[in-house]
Amino acid sequence: MTSWDPNLSAIAMQVRATASRQRRKLIALAGAPGSGKSTLGEALAGKLTEDGTKAAVVPMDGFHLDNRIIAPRGDLARKGAPHTFDAAGLLRLLPALAQDDEVYYPLFDRRMDCAIAGAGALAPDTEVVIVEGNYLLLGQPEWQSMTSYWDMTIMLYVPFEELERRLVERWEAHGLPPEDAVARARSNDLPNARAVIEHSMFADLTVR
Repeated sequence: MTSWDPNLSAIAMQVRATASRQRRKLIALAGAPGSGKSTLGEALAGKLTEDGTKAAVVPMDGFHLDNRIIAPRGDLARKGAPHTFDAAGLLRLLPALAQDDEVYYPLFDRRMDCAIAGAGALAPDTEVVIVEGNYLLLGQPEWQSMTSYWDMTIMLYVPFEELERRLVERWEAHGLPPEDAVARARSNDLPNARAVIEHSMFADLTVR
């Protein structure tokens, strides 16, 4: 797990200084698979809350299309690629995150390998929502349409070689032998990582 302590205060300060056009600030935190988005997102939300600005993380992973949708399309082996997410569903959630009192949202259960509707809840007194996911800044129409909702965008950059090392380790931790872990990472995770690195829009802040 990656620690973000050295940069956390500075990032939190920049988030607090960002003007909001809505009831809540919406922060897009994007990065390739294995870059540490979840770790940074939770750490940042914790730091903001600790400093008096209540923050929460909403993961994009809750918008994975179900296997029953992607399998007949031949996309099961590419699960996690941009086209295997319900980008339109996430787009519909954003105005609610920005304005409504209590908001329910889906979460992805990795053990069950499926998204569960209404598994997450955003409290009415939340001031900052950090939406984290691979493709939030991807330069494709379905993702670009979210741009108007972001008060601030953050890109978490990790060199490709380091991403490969982390992703292979992740699959080994799931019980795959080394050669299978490498094959799994290179067949899907790394093409997705390359898409994020090469085709994402510029962010307000890049964290390295």
